[in-house]
Formats: sequence, C-alpha cells, structure tokens
Amino acid sequence: MPQRLAYLPLNTYPEAAPDPAILAAAGFAAALGCGLEVSAFAVDVPPTASPIGGYFFNVESLARSAEERSAAECARLQALVQEWAAGKLAINVTLRKAMLGAALDAAAAEARLHDLAVLPWAADTLSAQDMAQALVFGAGVPVILVPQTARAASVGHMTIAWDGSRVAARALGDALPLLAAGGRVTVVTVTGEKALGTSGLATALVASLQRRGYSVEAASISLAGRPIATALQETALASGADLLAMGGFGHSRLRDFILGGATKGVFADLRLPVLLSH
Repeated sequence: MPQRLAYLPLNTYPEAAPDPAILAAAGFAAALGCGLEVSAFAVDVPPTASPIGGYFFNVESLARSAEERSAAECARLQALVQEWAAGKLAINVTLRKAMLGAALDAAAAEARLHDLAVLPWAADTLSAQDMAQALVFGAGVPVILVPQTARAASVGHMTIAWDGSRVAARALGDALPLLAAGGRVTVVTVTGEKALGTSGLATALVASLQRRGYSVEAASISLAGRPIATALQETALASGADLLAMGGFGHSRLRDFILGGATKGVFADLRLPVLLSH
C-alpha cells in the first residue's frame, strides 16, 4: 500500500532550529503515518576578500569556520533524527551542501517531490522563519509548521479557517486527507474581518462536508480586539483541535514578504500545528 511521504528540510546556517522543535516535527509526521525524508543543508561559502579601511581583510578563515560548523551540525542532526526514528518510522536522511543563500530554493524544489512538508518552528530562529516562508510560498505542497510543544498525535479533530477563497479551498483539500478515521472537522469563520467570514459560507461548506460523510460543525467567532491569528489559534486550541488549516497569503519580491494578517500572525506566534497552503 502506498505511503504518504513527508519532507523535513533542516538549514544549519546561521543556526539550526532547536532539537525539540525538530523532533516535534518528525513526531507529527510519524503520527500522520508518513514516511520521512530529511535533508540537512550545510553551507558552502564562496571565497572572498573585503576591503576595509583601504586594506583587504581576508575572510577565508571565517568562511571555512562557518562551513565546518555547519557541516558538523548536519552530522549531529543526522544522528539525532536517526536515533529518534529507530523503530518509529521509515526515515531517510540526506546531507547536502548548498551555496550561501541557496538552501531555501533547493528545499522548495525538493519539497515538490513529496506529499507535504513538516517544518520545525522556533520564532527566534531566523533559519526556521526563512525556510517556512520559502516553502509556504514557493514549494506548491502543503506545509505544516510544528511548534516544539506539539504532541505527536494523529489528527482526530481539525479546524479549518474558511472564507471561501481559493487558498482556503486549497488548504481544505490538503488537510482533509490527514484527518484520522472517525475524526471531526470544525469550520471557523471570523466576523468583522474582511479576509475571513462571509455570511452563509460556513453553512454551505458544512453541508458539503456532511454529504461527503464527515462529522463537521461550524463556529463563528469575533476578534474581540485580538489579532486574527490569535483568534484562530485560540479557537482551535479551546476546541481541542490537533491541527489548524488555513490559506497562506503573501507575495514575494527577492525574498521580502508582505504577509497577510493571519499568516503573519501565525509566523509570529505559533501555538499548535498549522497547515498552510498557498
């Protein structure tokens, strides 16, 4: 029987995501019944020299030091995930070298060969933030951001942030196959928010999902002064949801992202596993 395959990219420059976040992402993939493909990227810094005060300061030794630290971190992470995965799930770990700044595009391209990507999340780790944005907006596959506090459990209850848009429909289609047998769905719309919540949309989606055999309910919430991402995540957590699925809004120009309000808020404060589709 074919198995769903998840992709977990690890960028080690300038620093990797924390170990607990990495293992939480791997654990969530295992709970989904996925095999796991891990790519750990070591940085390759091109030789260069910089003029400072009329003199050329050779940065070759600094570059080699960065490469050595990155390569050592790749090897350490390989051992970490392989030891953790022993007896838990099918896993393959590949160590790759990427030119400075190229790991993000390489990871986005590799992600397209898989069913989904799971990403360890740490709000204070720049490499994790960059990888998340690169894959959400560049890979074309569903991306699940996993905080290190996430428990490794199957998705028995998912919350769908619904506004009837194309990206919301994409998130719905990406998320439903991850729902465990007998699981339930909550369709959430937000009142008083232009991006989410239009009268009748939740009712129509609930009826459609019921016709397809899903156990589903609708919930309409107000922001009550909260950022939209906070409202969505608090609602999902209060209902006991294992996953929040939503469309990812954003536009890219040379890696500078202007994020939609909900997406930006999720990146700033991730509280549960969130599936983003774009």
